[in-house]
Amino acid sequence: MAVYKNCQSCGMPLAKDEHGGGTEKDGSKSTKYCSHCYLNGEFTLPNITMDEMKERVKQKVVEFGMPKFMAGLFTRNIPKLERWKR
Repeated sequence: MAVYKNCQSCGMPLAKDEHGGGTEKDGSKSTKYCSHCYLNGEFTLPNITMDEMKERVKQKVVEFGMPKFMAGLFTRNIPKLERWKR
């Protein structure tokens, strides 16, 4: 089983997740997704597009006081994450 350092939906470092990661249907911790993206075995925003996710992450990065150019760095790898690979 693969070990992920970052959420495979939004890219957030899983170590930074205040809830320790998302949850599966059985209540166990998800090893792939953060608590903002995945709860009870389902995506919290099931219909969000990859571009909408990029915008959401950019907004959050700026909310946390980081410069806008950093937001671009945080979102550039979103298309490579498991959720968005098709």
